[in-house]
Amino acid sequence: MPNLNRIYLAGPEVFFPTEQHKAIMAEKKRLLRDAGFEGVDPLDTALTFSDKEAKPERGHRIYRANRELMDSCDAIIANLTPFRGISADPGTVFEVGYMIGQGKPAFGFTLDSRLYQQRAGAIFQDELGHTIEDFEMSDNLMIEGGIRESGGQLFVAQQSGEHRFFSAEVFSRCVRALAHA
Repeated sequence: MPNLNRIYLAGPEVFFPTEQHKAIMAEKKRLLRDAGFEGVDPLDTALTFSDKEAKPERGHRIYRANRELMDSCDAIIANLTPFRGISADPGTVFEVGYMIGQGKPAFGFTLDSRLYQQRAGAIFQDELGHTIEDFEMSDNLMIEGGIRESGGQLFVAQQSGEHRFFSAEVFSRCVRALAHA
């Protein structure tokens, strides 16, 4: 695996109140820096918006800025803790796939130790008769399969963290695995 330096930090933290976001990102960046890496927050951009700019254009500019950040990084660590539903944040999942598509290793973590099917109600079909995937994985098989095939790993916390969506312990496991990649 090539030399890994810049690590993109994907996850739902971008939606958190500013102080929570900053505190979590500061700790992630510190843990990475201590291991010889540079952490890159999706909000590490110089984007500004005018009141006249349409919301869809703002969204496209954020997408392009985040894609440029990902292009400048060597790997990704993604917070795949379920967010607003039974699965990981969809933007985060896109970012994982984007990085894997570029041949970059992906690492992830979740603070929800339940398997995907358990989070879906521990049933085999939903109310519409659609099958609920049961591969005894933490999330959809494409997410875990992609991470594994990239040379990365998904870590599952066995205990609560400092925040509902962050644990320095499980994040540190990602960092250690990245250092050995």
